[in-house]
Parts: sequence; structure tokens; C-alpha cells
Amino acid sequence: MADLIDIFEERGFIENTTHDEELKDYIRNNTVTCYIGFDPTASSLHVGSLVPIMALSHMQKNGHIPIVLIGGGTGLIGDPSGKTEMRKFLSPEILEINIIGIKKQLSRFIEFGNNKALLVNNNDWLSELKYIPFLRDTGRHFSVNRMIKAESYKLRLDSEDGLSFVEFNYMLLQAYDFLKLFDKYQCRLQMGGSDQWGNIVAGIELIRKARQDTSFGITFPLIKTSNGTKMGKTAKGAVWLDSNRTTPYDYYQFWINTDDRDVARFLALFTFLPMDEIRYIKNLEGADLNSAKTVLAFETTLIAHGRDEAIKAYQAAASVFGERFIPEGIFTSSTVPRYKSEIKDESVPCSYIDMDVFKSGIPAFKLFQEVKLALSGAAARRLIDQGGAYVNDRRIEKYDELIISKDINNMEIILRSGKKRIHKIRIKQ
Repeated sequence: MADLIDIFEERGFIENTTHDEELKDYIRNNTVTCYIGFDPTASSLHVGSLVPIMALSHMQKNGHIPIVLIGGGTGLIGDPSGKTEMRKFLSPEILEINIIGIKKQLSRFIEFGNNKALLVNNNDWLSELKYIPFLRDTGRHFSVNRMIKAESYKLRLDSEDGLSFVEFNYMLLQAYDFLKLFDKYQCRLQMGGSDQWGNIVAGIELIRKARQDTSFGITFPLIKTSNGTKMGKTAKGAVWLDSNRTTPYDYYQFWINTDDRDVARFLALFTFLPMDEIRYIKNLEGADLNSAKTVLAFETTLIAHGRDEAIKAYQAAASVFGERFIPEGIFTSSTVPRYKSEIKDESVPCSYIDMDVFKSGIPAFKLFQEVKLALSGAAARRLIDQGGAYVNDRRIEKYDELIISKDINNMEIILRSGKKRIHKIRIKQ
């Protein structure tokens, strides 16, 4: 069995651990059951959740048993960690829809069933809690003095709205989750983002006091790009794992636009390619580094959406930007196409517009708004004024410039926003 801690450290997953040496010994000498919690605040997870998801997948691939804890109960309250204002309460009906969507996405990364992985909902036990027994049996182990010093509460305590009593209970409930999983599944390891450190330690302390036993915690770093932006945040908003929210083509484009400085780090975190192959790209530059970005985009799309969608996204990108050929000697474990593939553009965002529109002409800003390359007419004007709008690779100089029939090539017009956002218009006669 491979050493999971070594894998995590080599790939950049670990920020902090508890019981450093004991944890290493435990993982090296046992089949480990571990959990990560996901609150179902939306029907889809996004790229910002990929580090914990990939960690669970690595765990399973190395013979351990991951538990995905869906916060159907805690989701009714909302985790205050890292938030400056209170989350909106969600109805049980909305939460159920969100849980179904999240499980479907996670099934791309983790194989459930046959005791290979578990998906549990903490509402199953939290909804049955009786308040007085909970305070007596669990609450007595918590010091308010220590709780208010936790990083997860600091932002809210210092904010204008403060911290509600409902949210203050969140740490106790997450600790109780850990205790329940320890009792039922012998789960001794909880992992989560760096903002979860206080909540994870609270669970470890509860197990120590209530069961006189040892458990462990690992936190992951907050992933930021080299230009300082939070991972998964773009001008269009979050990059979702749900193909109905972010298409596989747009997902592929998100990864292919990775900053040169982040390519090796993201290949380590977000693909399963061997580290020996990933380390090699430190020697790459220019066109070869662009080939590495293609591999990153293809492999991440393959994992999240399957091979068919990854191939379609690859072909669609090639139809617009030209095909990038991957040298035979690099990334030999990747299944990215290395031959001149059949170029298809079916995944490129596309609209059909009548020829008559272009006979009379349509102002550029209206066209960009209509195909949703800009969220509003004002946003389209700003895009054009800043020099970021193109028609068939020709920069639009004036926001009200008419796009007319002479702009049509082979019954198509290609619009571009910035370097990479493309929309194809097909002309109807």
C-alpha cells in the first residue's frame, strides 16, 4: 500500500496535521477510514471543492475507505467559517435536491458501494438530537473561551452582524459528526480546508474526552493562483462541476487558461498523472508548456465529465484555436489525443441568428450581450471600450459598430471576449 502521507505531501495537499508522527504511523499500518464534510448549499460543487474531493479519491485509490459526509443537518444552519455574514437558511426540499446533485458529481471521482466508499447524511442523527441531553452529554466538553478564539469564528465576531447563536452551535455539531462516525465506522481521520482547523480539532478533543481515544486531522491549503485570485473564481463567476452550470467546453477552457506558473502545481493537485512526469515540465517552455496546459485541461475534464466530453472539448478548442500536438516523450500516462484528430466544434458555445439581422446590421454591444459574452449592455460597452471584443479576430473599436453581412465567413461569425471566451454564430437563411 502506497504511503498516503507521502503522496499528499508530494502533491501539495497538506497544510497542517495533528499528531504528526502518530498520524503517519497510523496511516502506514492500517486501512484508514476518513471523512470530509460537504454542506449542500447548492446543487453543484465547484472547482474550489476539488482539493478535498481529489484527496478522498487518492485515499480510495490507495486502499483506504473514504466517507463523504453530506451536511443535510448542519446545512440547515450554515458554517460560519470564513464568512463575514450569515448564510441564508435553505429549506429541507432544496437541500434534498442539492444532495442528489452533489452525489452524482462525486460519483465521477469516488466509487461508492461495495464498502469502497460511503455517503452519509448527518441529518440522519442531528435531526433526532434532544437539546437537553445533547448539552449534558456533548456540550459539557466544550469551553466557550476556547471556542471564541477559533479562526472559524473570528471573522464573524469582528463583523458588523456578529455571530448568531445558531451558528455558534456549528462547531459542536461538526464535532458530534466526527464522534458519530468514530462510533459507527471506526473513522479516526477528518480532513478539510484550512478554515476547518478549529472544527476538526474540536472533534478530536470530543473523541478524546468522550471515548478516551485518539483521532486525527489533516487540513488542506487554500489554493490561490499565482496572480493571487481564489481558485475557481473567474469573471463569469464560479466554475461548477455540474455540466448544466459550466459546460465541459468552458470547464476545459478554464484549465487551459492556467497561468504558466501554476501548471505543474495544478497537474499535481488536480490530476492523477505520476509526479515524475509532472516534475519534467519544469524544463518546458513556449509551445511545450502550452502542450502541458492541454494535458491539464484534458485530464481534469476527463475526471469531472468523462472521456467523451473531454474529447469533444479538446476537438472544439482545436477547431477554434488550432490543434496543439503533444510530443510523444512527455506525459506518457495521459490519454490526451496525440494524433491529428478529427476536428469538431460541437462543444463550442453556439447561437443561430437569421441572416436578416445582419443585412440591416446589429450594434456590436447588443450582439455580445445577446450571446451572453457580456452580462449586460453596459458590460458589453466596457468590454469593447477596453479593447477586449473581437469579431473574426478583428478587434471592435466602437461599441455601436454595426456587425453586418460582410462579417459572415462560411455562414458563421466568431465572437471573442478577451483571449479565450468564444461564441460561434451560425447564420440561418
